[in-house]
Amino acid sequence: MTTVYLIRHSKPLDLYNNTTKDILQIQNEKKILSIEGEELAKKRLSKFKDIDIVYASNFVRAIQTAKYISEKINIIDELGERKFGINTWDELPEHFERKQFLDENYKIGNGENRKEVTSRMTNAINKIVEENIGKKIAIVSHATAMAFYLKNYCDIKFEDDKLVYYFKDKIILNGYFNYCETFKMEFDDNNKLISLENI
Repeated sequence: MTTVYLIRHSKPLDLYNNTTKDILQIQNEKKILSIEGEELAKKRLSKFKDIDIVYASNFVRAIQTAKYISEKINIIDELGERKFGINTWDELPEHFERKQFLDENYKIGNGENRKEVTSRMTNAINKIVEENIGKKIAIVSHATAMAFYLKNYCDIKFEDDKLVYYFKDKIILNGYFNYCETFKMEFDDNNKLISLENI
């Protein structure tokens, strides 16, 4: 049995800097945790004492979150958040998130569509599981990337204008991902998912 704890990063600091020369993608990757986010990560993740190996995306907030599990973190770029493909947040179309969930090929500019994000997340996590059979693994990633990955296993429905995630007819998420939201996934020796729960 291989256990994966798939964890959303903690709360980032909201930065409003219109003078930086960094493109929006780099700004997003550089976002750091807020003080509240640091405290939340420490409280929620320090309980993971028996993790064998830790992975995180290359985004700063994911790495800063993962450090509360272990000081030895394996960085995997493919665990990063979905690329929007815009230069400013003002360019984001209305109902962008809903459109991506309804159409796996929908994207803007040089961003990623749901199909592309799902593929890279699935390939990365499958490889991690294959290389660590029988271990307890923590993976710190991002809400949208995680949502697209979980769509492999969950039935996701719009109910009362929010997304509800079902695994084997049981609700595992009702609405938005919280910071440090954690999903426990158990894989058998053939790397087949046998259980999934929100803890």
